[in-house]
Amino acid sequence: MNLQCVIIDDEPLAVNVIKNHISKIKDLTIAGSFNNAVEALEFIRTNPIDLLFLDINMPVLNGIDFLSALEEKTAVIITTAHVEYAVKGYELDISDYLLKPISFPRFLKAIEKIKRQRNEVTNKEHLFVKIEQKKIKKIYFNEILLVESLKDYIKIITRSGKYIVHQTLTNFTNSLPANKFLRIHRSYTISVDKVDAIIGNSVEINGSLYVIGRSYLNEVKARILDLEK
Repeated sequence: MNLQCVIIDDEPLAVNVIKNHISKIKDLTIAGSFNNAVEALEFIRTNPIDLLFLDINMPVLNGIDFLSALEEKTAVIITTAHVEYAVKGYELDISDYLLKPISFPRFLKAIEKIKRQRNEVTNKEHLFVKIEQKKIKKIYFNEILLVESLKDYIKIITRSGKYIVHQTLTNFTNSLPANKFLRIHRSYTISVDKVDAIIGNSVEINGSLYVIGRSYLNEVKARILDLEK
């Protein structure tokens, strides 16, 4: 379970502390580091991210406003010297709240909490989704072929049907077992074991081709080919 992480903090010393902590945990990878939340927002919109380390007091766009502007939610750990922001942060559904200076034991505890949450999802076999005003349907993970983004909606494609759900692709992907599903594009999350072939920069699933996004390409090919060994 490798987590792609982004650090957003305008204090170089604080960034170095987080980078040092991350380097001690093998399942964490730094996908990007920014001292400006606006630049980070653009990066996150086009790159697969699992976890954000987010400072609050920053110029141009502070951490709270950044979270409000974030269209597709992901796991967030707030890192700040100001305890008064804790309540506001939890209102925005953050994963944890670390007060600076951040000790490694406290950092590790936050990471283990996120891993436990992801493992709970991994051990599930199904979920329920609202597909009509009064209908909530059970969908088994092993029936899903892929999920397609339709802006504020998603299309869940299974072997037996297609379902439109009012939810973002990122949020839905986070509810799927990470060992079985993989984001391959801003518009697609696939069931890894349903891939029939890799053709150029696309995957073939059930007779249809789906393009792999450029920023996802290396991870997608490595993940699929590793499963085939």
